[in-house]
Amino acid sequence: MAKKRILLKLGSNTLTKETNHISRGKIEDIGMQIAALQDQYEFIIVSSGAIAAAKQFVKLDNNDKDVFVKQALASIGQPHLMRIYHENFSDLGLHISQCLLSYSDFEKQQSKDNIVNTINVLVKNNYIPIINENDTVATDEIKFGDNDKLAALTAELLNVDILIIATNTNGIYTKESIHNQVPETIKLVNDLKLLEKEIGDSKSSHGTGGMQSKIEAAGIAKAANIETWIVNGLNDNFILKALKDEIPFTKII
Repeated sequence: MAKKRILLKLGSNTLTKETNHISRGKIEDIGMQIAALQDQYEFIIVSSGAIAAAKQFVKLDNNDKDVFVKQALASIGQPHLMRIYHENFSDLGLHISQCLLSYSDFEKQQSKDNIVNTINVLVKNNYIPIINENDTVATDEIKFGDNDKLAALTAELLNVDILIIATNTNGIYTKESIHNQVPETIKLVNDLKLLEKEIGDSKSSHGTGGMQSKIEAAGIAKAANIETWIVNGLNDNFILKALKDEIPFTKII
């Protein structure tokens, strides 16, 4: 029986567990879940976190908010981030590979074909592709979307079954419940226009995305008939629990 394909998008807030450094425990938690599911699912990861990884090791003599400083931090942090993935995943018998993409890669058919062919070979040979935007030459993720759009475009290109966006909330909450300070998760969504009316314009503390960028990503996935799940990645075993419907999360179909 063919395995289902999941694209897992991990934002900086999930990977740092809302601290100022990458959480090895969280990456181990993700690896343990992938190891437990590898007979039924194949995984592709889109991972932020390069800048957060760099800040553990360096402080540049410039304004951290300057886009070129952020690009430099991403360049420093990316190999550290991959090393952390490698060390934690290899202990679980999982192999990883790095793929750096830019949005321009999705505009040329030859580039798209190359991405699909390369990632299919990796997955077939039991390597987990870990994708990030090539921040050294591109600024879209730094400026705009915390890799949500990149994850959706990649999910569409690779024809995945489920796009799981890990965030720091139990999915998307109703506007009224947030106002009443008792957040209530919207569990199932068919109409994205109705969903947009429920969200605010909040940004995440480490990343650059908010719920708006996640809904836009879900729109790309929906057009390609891919389900999007917005799940609280701070929970232990959040993938396993979501697949068993044991935690509240938002499913967009």
